[in-house]
Amino acid sequence: QVQLVESGGGLVQAGGSLRLSCAASGLAFSIYAMGWFRQAPGKEREFVSGISTAGGTTYYADSVKGRFTISRDNAKNTVYLQMNSLKPEDTAVYYCGAERMRISRIARDYDYWGQGTQVTVSS
Repeated sequence: QVQLVESGGGLVQAGGSLRLSCAASGLAFSIYAMGWFRQAPGKEREFVSGISTAGGTTYYADSVKGRFTISRDNAKNTVYLQMNSLKPEDTAVYYCGAERMRISRIARDYDYWGQGTQVTVSS
């Protein structure tokens, strides 16, 4: 049974930082590209960042480029999202997803999803 479990969300003031983690189990983690998406109330799930299987390639949404950093540790089956200089518009539920072999910016391409972790940035 595949499980992706996000953690690290919370309430932070604008300008602050959070580090999200997504621990995977039940899948061959090293052959899955991983992505972070977010969904605000009333909005569609949107791509935030993605990382290739070995971590050598990363992609970011323009809205987070320069502020967020994605990384992964295949020995720990975990992907991270370091979020700095947070803004109120970053408030959303953040989800990690696993996609076989390649990074995608499209949510429906992902094979597995976590349950999400809430990030709230106050102004």
